[in-house]
Amino acid sequence: MVGLPARGKSFIVKKLKRYLSWLGYNTKRRRIVIDSSCSKENEKASSSSSSTTTSASAIKSDNGSGCDGNGRHSSNFFDPTNQRAAAIREKIAMDVLEDLIRWLQSGGQVAIHDATNSTLARRQALIDRLSQEPDINFLFVESICNDQDVITRNIKLKTQSPDYIDMDPVLAERDFRERLRNYERAYVTLGHCEENNQEPVQFCKIIDVGKKVIAYNIQGYIESQVVFYLMNINLEPRIIFLTRHGQSVDDVDDRIGGDSNLTESGHRFSEALTRFVEERMQAFYQQTHNSHQHCGNIKGSAPSLSSSSSSLVEATPIKNTNNAATKTGDNDDDDDDDTRPEKIPKLTITTTNPSQQTPPQAECEIWTSMLQKSIQTAQNFDPFKYTVCHLRALNEIYAGRYEGQPFTSFKHNHPEEYEARLKNKFYYRYPGIGGESYADIVNKLQQVIVELERKRHSSVMIISHLAIIRTLLSYFMDIPSTHMAQINVPLGYVFACEPRPFGNQLTIYKYIEEKDMFVKIDLETSMSWLFSSTPMDDCGDDNPIDTSNNGGGLGVKIMTPPSIN
Repeated sequence: MVGLPARGKSFIVKKLKRYLSWLGYNTKRRRIVIDSSCSKENEKASSSSSSTTTSASAIKSDNGSGCDGNGRHSSNFFDPTNQRAAAIREKIAMDVLEDLIRWLQSGGQVAIHDATNSTLARRQALIDRLSQEPDINFLFVESICNDQDVITRNIKLKTQSPDYIDMDPVLAERDFRERLRNYERAYVTLGHCEENNQEPVQFCKIIDVGKKVIAYNIQGYIESQVVFYLMNINLEPRIIFLTRHGQSVDDVDDRIGGDSNLTESGHRFSEALTRFVEERMQAFYQQTHNSHQHCGNIKGSAPSLSSSSSSLVEATPIKNTNNAATKTGDNDDDDDDDTRPEKIPKLTITTTNPSQQTPPQAECEIWTSMLQKSIQTAQNFDPFKYTVCHLRALNEIYAGRYEGQPFTSFKHNHPEEYEARLKNKFYYRYPGIGGESYADIVNKLQQVIVELERKRHSSVMIISHLAIIRTLLSYFMDIPSTHMAQINVPLGYVFACEPRPFGNQLTIYKYIEEKDMFVKIDLETSMSWLFSSTPMDDCGDDNPIDTSNNGGGLGVKIMTPPSIN
């Protein structure tokens, strides 16, 4: 990484590490943090976490060394003319680099050196060392922010770091701004020197969180994936809702996969889900509008389907869904005239009586799979208020020759396949034409993830299936692929992910059929239950979840789904 402090490097690094890990790359991040204490006599590096913390006691007794008299580093420690402090910072950076190189040589795939690396001398030292490793390619990613409001917010967050514990906030901000000025005195952006370097250098400059991107000499596959992903990220507030379809006939019959209709209970869930989304979008509009962060597009006149999202659409809008002909799997024979993408017509509806107007709400798109139980769950959304898309990528994992079979039949008649799947659920691929694995699901959802990251002025409700929701949740909540297939995702639950600067906030809602309403469940209870490591006895499809066996993969106590009073 390259960039001044408070310019969003940590935001980019965390998202990038999460994305690459989700794609299956063994990714490690090492962040350089100078210990706030000047009184320690050792240099330490944490091997169990993603950060490296190092103290610099050798300079504590020097005049102007960088200690403020209270045992912490002041802004003088980052003065480019302070040669001893600069030497210590360079040593720390190179030690971290050596640690990452050793990790790559021992089997790692992507290493992220998370530091400012803002001087020509530092970057040249990194280039010289990495050029000695013929099997390692490197890419500089610089984060530049010109939005003073964003910088000010970042500075206020920085003053809450360990460097400023028990320090007056005003003094802390003053010291940090002086630290920034010291960095700026030596800062040189990526550009001419890297382009004319003797060693081939790849770099990418992300300006204002993706509003402008400059890429140079991008050659490798992973490097191109990184640049493409970073071109689509943004900070706009929005909600990504994830839920399974309503109960279907196949769920009642305990069948693997299938494409059946909803039951009466499933239709009630569909109606309640429509009301839930409308209420949440109205509340979200008020929240963002009142905070002056983001007003969104008010649903008085619904916008047309964007060109980029229309590239994902593979079916018509939800009209006459009970008679729509769809197939499971990815057969090319499905691509006939009846499944060509269409745009839903948009109208502006007004009334002369203000009391009859619908309260304003933030924009929300509805994405479903191409299976009937998913499409029917979305059938109550007004196509004049919501953009509704049917995506083949959201189809449930396809069970090959076992598609549509009763689960008990698969378990008892094919014990070898059943055991093979339990042993390695992520990589197990169903035998037969079109059979898929969770690894295949990750691959086909890659475009969906990028599209979700690209969304700026629209929330999204995804109505899909067990394996799909598990895979999407594992991305947003940074759950390792080894645990992806063990996430509890019962019918009747909605998972609301809100992107934040330092991660995603997850809220879980449960549908109470007796009361015909959704209730937010306790966060701590839901986390313990959601991130359990129980081997689910569901064969990877829409089948009942068995939480009777306790496992230890995540070290979390296994719980049954939380009850609501």
